[in-house]
Amino acid sequence: MNLRIGILGTRGIPNHYGGFEQFAEHLSVGLSQRGHHISVYNSHIHPYQKENYHNVQIIHCYDPEKLLGTAGQFIYDLNCILDARKRNFDIILQLGYTSSSVWGSLFPKNAINITNMDGLEWRRSKYSKPVQKFLKYAESLAIKHSDFLIADSIEIQRYLQLKYKVNIQYIPYGAELFNQINEKVLAEYQLTKRGFSLLMARMEPENNIETILEGVYHGNSDKKFVVIGDIANKFGKYIVQKFKQDERIQFLGSIFNAHKLHTIRACSQLYFHGHSVGGTNPSLLEAMSSRALIAAHDNPFNKSILANDALYFSNANDVKKILETTKRGTHEEQMIQNNMYKISTHFNWQKIIDEYEEMMLQCYHQSKIINPISNEKVVFY
Repeated sequence: MNLRIGILGTRGIPNHYGGFEQFAEHLSVGLSQRGHHISVYNSHIHPYQKENYHNVQIIHCYDPEKLLGTAGQFIYDLNCILDARKRNFDIILQLGYTSSSVWGSLFPKNAINITNMDGLEWRRSKYSKPVQKFLKYAESLAIKHSDFLIADSIEIQRYLQLKYKVNIQYIPYGAELFNQINEKVLAEYQLTKRGFSLLMARMEPENNIETILEGVYHGNSDKKFVVIGDIANKFGKYIVQKFKQDERIQFLGSIFNAHKLHTIRACSQLYFHGHSVGGTNPSLLEAMSSRALIAAHDNPFNKSILANDALYFSNANDVKKILETTKRGTHEEQMIQNNMYKISTHFNWQKIIDEYEEMMLQCYHQSKIINPISNEKVVFY
């Protein structure tokens, strides 16, 4: 059967921002190609202003984030939810919960509400203690107001099941294998193949950027160390100021062209992934799909994906040793191949779309079972 599905919680498609937007784009187009009627909510300031994207309906909602900052995200989510109440969706898929779960009591009652729980937002060190406390509360509200739950990380699934005593389905994030390297891109940034190591991340403390660059600064490697990410925020400016004296460290700012990013990852000597909070990070999967040799922060989230197919660091000294001693031999090439195999068999988009479609159909059919005694809908977790 064909379902009517509304996707909320992102700034919109096509992707111009980040992981959930990329996911929403792949999922919505994939489900539409299978005959489902898909609607994605877009911020009214999204660059794409048409009402249809590859047969996916685009619903533009007012978003005051530029005017109000973070508070505007709550109003944007409220506007999307209120609009969804007017439509006859079978399923609402809510991506994330930080600014939407407070409106949980307003979720459409005639639709099945499924929430992808994202990462452990309350652990992010960039947030103050009061904000972290609120995010824990928002997490509990998402559990309360959702009919079904999804985690894109085994570690997030385990955490939520233990804390809230609920069942939650694991469906990972996805990526596409990258095979086309354009070495002209390297010349554009004065780079040479295997002549540099790489860090690509948002400039946030929990991404261990300072730890990694401390390792570079104190190390003896003569290779360039490239940092890609927006350095305009407070932490980014602090990092640039702290390490500006080291000529090996080059801050390239943000690069949005996917093919350029793939080439730079593929041609790096080492790719450092410092993320320590959250679930399956899209940039990690993209590094795996780009044939990068990965050095990752040692934590359960990264290990659940990479297993033995990465080098691991916990501090600046570990980073220093990795930079000074790592060779590109048979063992390292096998690690790269193993990670590419994971992308092709476990983290590929078609498999993930299959799993979402199957889950949504099961949720829809299960929700139609009526308790003969109470005449109420039976909710299955």
